[in-house]
Amino acid sequence: MAQAERAANALRGAHPGVGVALVPISTAGDLDRRRPFAEIGERGIFVKELEDALVADRVDVAVHSAKDLTAADAPGTSIAAYLARDDPRDALCGADHLAPGMRVGTASARRKALLLALEPSLVIAPLRGNVDTRLRKRRERDLDAVVLAACGLDRLGLAHEIGLRFDVETVLPEAGQGAIALQVREGDQEWIQAVGDSPTRVSVEAERACIARIGAGCSAPVAAHHDGEVLTALVAADDGTWVERRSGTDPALLADDLLAATTRR
Repeated sequence: MAQAERAANALRGAHPGVGVALVPISTAGDLDRRRPFAEIGERGIFVKELEDALVADRVDVAVHSAKDLTAADAPGTSIAAYLARDDPRDALCGADHLAPGMRVGTASARRKALLLALEPSLVIAPLRGNVDTRLRKRRERDLDAVVLAACGLDRLGLAHEIGLRFDVETVLPEAGQGAIALQVREGDQEWIQAVGDSPTRVSVEAERACIARIGAGCSAPVAAHHDGEVLTALVAADDGTWVERRSGTDPALLADDLLAATTRR
């Protein structure tokens, strides 16, 4: 809802006098807060119901976390704009560093793999729910820390919960993390494009293209981040015992290089 309100305010600013109303929609990811993402489907579990409402003309704009988008948009739709990107980093809440043996909560396969690559003795506890729920569960379950997207905490006024923002070189973010995507029906792009941020589009589209190509031949945890000039992507073992990382400028070549390296393992 915080993301949707931000998008609505941007549209109100770009088109004074045009009424903008929020239409809350629950997705599979919202409704099922017990199973791990991988069991539900991971990518797309926060997207499909919004796309269905868009195609059915029940809403005019679907607002997504760009990191939740699937490789391809639903037929008849397109991403008309990305708002200027917020902090793309992952945040450690409850502690200001990782220490051996810590119990850390996350439902993300990517975060689990990269955290274990940094500190193999960590105990990773599955953790689902919205931001407030996960912060509460950390205390209820006596976890040492939880890892969340820094942008979500910032948008909700919860930056004080962050003990450490991981460098992107240390914990590579999910493709699209920190960006808000505005999806519309084909033909409706023009009135939304006014709120778009071009550098964010370039970066997020490069990340999405790379992950889409990797995903076609790889089921391991993946990540990609474009810093405005260079694209970095990785594939990791579920338990963090190996991480293949590459940097470059061509998403397809980078993905193919990573897939080849993974195949050799």
